[in-house]
Amino acid sequence: MKLHELAAPPGSRRAKRRVGRGIGGKGGKTAGRGTKGQRARDTVPAGFEGGQLPLMQRIPKLRGFKNPFRIEYAPVNLDALAALGSDELGPEELVAAGLVRKGALVKVLGRGELPRAVRVRAHAFSAAAEAAIVAAGGSVERIGLPYASGRPPARGNALTNR
Repeated sequence: MKLHELAAPPGSRRAKRRVGRGIGGKGGKTAGRGTKGQRARDTVPAGFEGGQLPLMQRIPKLRGFKNPFRIEYAPVNLDALAALGSDELGPEELVAAGLVRKGALVKVLGRGELPRAVRVRAHAFSAAAEAAIVAAGGSVERIGLPYASGRPPARGNALTNR
């Protein structure tokens, strides 16, 4: 058997109906388009919505997405906490040291090491940071987020807030 001898089984491949080829059979005269009107002619472009701004023009392109519920944290690493030399650290101490701004939500990250036991209060901890603080003999305390529902309020509509 050669490649040019291969063929589909009879009846498995059916030809597409050819419409608009005269009145002798189905698909003659109006060719399934009905009678008259814009859509009976070939003048309506693909995606045309009757004058309404088409979907492809309504959606934003190539601009990404801004999550309206994103929680922004001020990152603080373990090496910065070790450099402060205090046994108790919270957002107030970090603001006083100039590591974070006033009112910022603090997240402790795991870069660096802690040489001694430190009690750390923050809004969030990475897994590595929490393990390192506990391994050094310290303790972690999570501060609740200052939002009533546990997440920030939406900053406008997701489609218009770019």
